[in-house]
Amino acid sequence: MMIMKRLLFLVSVCSLCMVGNSQNYQPEKHAVVKSDRGDGRLLSTYAIVHEMLKDTHPQYAYRSGMSAQDFMQWQDGVRAAMVEIMKFPEIKGQPSPVCVKTEKKEGYILEKWEFYPFPKSVSTFLVLKPEHLKGAVPGVLCIPGSGRTKEGLAGEPGICDKLTEDYNNPKVSMALNMVKEGYVAVAVDNAAAGEASDLECYDKGWNYDYDVVSRFLLELGWSWLGYTSYLDMQVLNWMKDQSYIRKDRIVISGFSLGTEPMMVLGVLDKDIYAFVYNDFLCQTQERAVVMTKPDKENRRPFPNSIRHLIPGYWRYFNFPDVVASLAPRPIIFTEGGLDRDFRLVQSAYAASGKPENAEFHHYPKFADKAVRKDVEHLDEGLDSKTYFETVNVDPPSHYFKNELVIPWLRKVLK
Repeated sequence: MMIMKRLLFLVSVCSLCMVGNSQNYQPEKHAVVKSDRGDGRLLSTYAIVHEMLKDTHPQYAYRSGMSAQDFMQWQDGVRAAMVEIMKFPEIKGQPSPVCVKTEKKEGYILEKWEFYPFPKSVSTFLVLKPEHLKGAVPGVLCIPGSGRTKEGLAGEPGICDKLTEDYNNPKVSMALNMVKEGYVAVAVDNAAAGEASDLECYDKGWNYDYDVVSRFLLELGWSWLGYTSYLDMQVLNWMKDQSYIRKDRIVISGFSLGTEPMMVLGVLDKDIYAFVYNDFLCQTQERAVVMTKPDKENRRPFPNSIRHLIPGYWRYFNFPDVVASLAPRPIIFTEGGLDRDFRLVQSAYAASGKPENAEFHHYPKFADKAVRKDVEHLDEGLDSKTYFETVNVDPPSHYFKNELVIPWLRKVLK
C-alpha cells in the first residue's frame, strides 16, 4: 500500500510539472530558432538542420550582370543539373500512343488517348482540336493543379462523381479555353490524381493521396516531380509528331502544382516556345527557412508535402533561378509574389536581349504597388498565413487567370 501511495504521489508531482511547463510555454517566444547557450551552439536537431539549410548556397543561382557567353553556360549548367535530379529513365520498346475515343463537340473534337510509359503501365491524356483545322496551329500542353483533373481542364465531368469539378467554370477549364481560341489543347493528369489516382473515386474524391506514391518513389531513388514530368515529356514528344500542331509554337501552361513540371519541361526541352506560370513565384528555400513559428500542435511547419520533395534541388537552384533560365522564351506570371523575384527574372530576360518576353501580374488585391510589400529579405518566425501576406499572396483568388492568359497568348502567338 505504501508503494502504491508513493507512486501516486510521484505521478501527481510529474503531472504538476507538466502543467507548469505547459503554462510557461509561449509559442511566440520560440518563433525564431536560436541558441540559449553562451557559445551560440545549437542542441535541437531541427535547429541544426535549419542552420544547414540557411548555409546552403545554390550552385546555379542566377547572378545579374553575366555576359552573353556566361549566361548561356549558366543555362547549360541549370539544364545538366535538372537532368541529374529528375532521373528520367530510358524505357524503350513501348507501343505508340493510341486514340481510344473520339467525340464531336460544339466547334471542336475531343479525343482520348492512351500511352504506355512503362511495361505493365498505361496513362491517358485528352486532346481538344478545333473542328475545321486548316493546317497546323499552336498547341498548348495544359497541366492541372493538385486537386484538378484533365477532365476538368477539358470542360468535362470527371471519371466518377467524386472527381467531377466545376468544369463549366472558365477558371477551371483551361484546355477548353484554349481550343476556343483556335489552339490544339492537350490536357494531362498529374501523377496519382484524376484517372491516375487509386481509390479516390470511392472515398477521398479530389483530395488525392500523393504522399504514399511520393514515399514509394523517394524510396526508389526517384521523386513525384521526376515521375510526373517524365510522363508529361512523353505527351510533349507526341505533340511534336502531330502534323496539325506547330512544332515551333508549343506552349506549356501550368496551374499551381502544374507549374513545377512546366518548369522541368521548359529547362529540358529547348523546343518549347512559351510558358504560362499560373501561381505565385517564390524562393522555395527561403520559404522553408523563414517559416519557423510553431503551430497549434507545437510543430514547426514545413511549406509543403513530400510530393514537392526532390533530393538535391536546393543545392542547385530555386524557382526564380529556374524560370530565369527559360529566357528569352515568352513567359507570363499571373499571381505575383515578391517584386524582388520578378526583378531577378526580368534581369535574365534583359540579359538575353528580350526583356519584353516576360510579363508579370500580381493578384488583384496586390496590383497596386503602394499596397504590395517590396522587400529584399524575409525575417524568420513566420507561420503560413503570415508568409503568404508577406509575399503578396491572396489564396482565395488562386485560380486559372483566363482573363490574363488568353490576351497574352493572342499577342505572343500571332
